[in-house]
Amino acid sequence: MTLLLDEIALATARLAEAGVPSPRTDAEEIAAFVHGVRRSELHTVRDADFDALFWEGIARREAREPLQHITGRAYFRYLSLEVGPGVFVPRPETEVVAGWAIDRLREMDVANPLVVDLGTGSGAIALSIAQEVALSEVHAVEVDPDAYGWAKRNIVELGQGRVHLHPEDLNDCLPELDGRVDLVISNPPYIPPGAIPRDPEVRDFDPARALYGSGEDGLGEVRAVERTARRLLRPGGLVAVEHADEQGTAVYWLFPEEYGWRDVRNHQDLTGRDRFVTARFGQD
Repeated sequence: MTLLLDEIALATARLAEAGVPSPRTDAEEIAAFVHGVRRSELHTVRDADFDALFWEGIARREAREPLQHITGRAYFRYLSLEVGPGVFVPRPETEVVAGWAIDRLREMDVANPLVVDLGTGSGAIALSIAQEVALSEVHAVEVDPDAYGWAKRNIVELGQGRVHLHPEDLNDCLPELDGRVDLVISNPPYIPPGAIPRDPEVRDFDPARALYGSGEDGLGEVRAVERTARRLLRPGGLVAVEHADEQGTAVYWLFPEEYGWRDVRNHQDLTGRDRFVTARFGQD
């Protein structure tokens, strides 16, 4: 047993006592980050090379600061993204939403699928689609200056010239694409005002603008996504929008047939909870 592995064991106990959901994994991730190695290589770190900054990172995680803020990286599908204060840390639930969109785009009989990601945050969804759907063209919209800065970093690094970032509001963005888009996707803010997220990592560190939706039910931005998608989509185009697990029925009814929506569906995440609604526009 090396010094570092001993320290990781002690750190795991501290994180578990603090209520961190994955204490061993987080302790190892922080150790790997501080020492510049992979998790599988932690045993190779010599005792003389142990860095006490490890315990600084553990103290931050013990205070429930997100692991991604400590390491500066979030993993989303096949991507490693830069994240930090001012941008929403992408979650595994949203990977399911992105996966649905990627599968549908691959099925489309379209040579160069045109996609819009409304409220892109770190750029996770937009970049995943660009990476996994050959010849797709993705337009990412983000009005918040802090989140826009993070998205720009990630798009410059990973976008391969196929993700275009726009500092616009999702209500009136991209009029030049009206009626042309194959798929609109969004993970907008949707927590009702006054509700308190359970997880300290979300409640205390994610930006409020990315969490709390407008209106009494928190669905003001989801309604805006519906209106914008209706304007942007071509006949037969698709929309996917994420929501909280208890909002499935409410969001379903925001895409009514009289507005041109067809095949409205609610989909579950990997925990079996309602997570996102999809619909097809204007084609019987």
